[in-house]
Amino acid sequence: MRTDAASTHRSHGTMKRRLRKKKRLGEFQELGFEVTFQPLRTLPESEREERIWEFLGKAIEANELMAGGGLNDPVSLFVTSAKRRESASEQQRSAVREWLAAQSWIESVEVGPLIDAWYGHD
Repeated sequence: MRTDAASTHRSHGTMKRRLRKKKRLGEFQELGFEVTFQPLRTLPESEREERIWEFLGKAIEANELMAGGGLNDPVSLFVTSAKRRESASEQQRSAVREWLAAQSWIESVEVGPLIDAWYGHD
């Protein structure tokens, strides 16, 4: 049986507030979401890079988010709030999905649900 923070977060009600905050559990949980998209394969490398930077500025940073991951084919990122100890919201997730869906240079888009940014899916 696992005894790490991820497996004990169901029973965090008995955990002291300070420890819940340190482990980002309960009222201190932080949410984020996965984003995967495939740029058109016919897109020249220089334009692909330029468009990805545009995405990061207009869809991520403009919505007070930050992202980390791989910019390979496909682009695969995990997105969280850029504000310390805050969660990404459903509105921010929707804004990113809508921005990507409106881009003609993208073949396919997948935006996952909000999940625990520190411990992943339950």
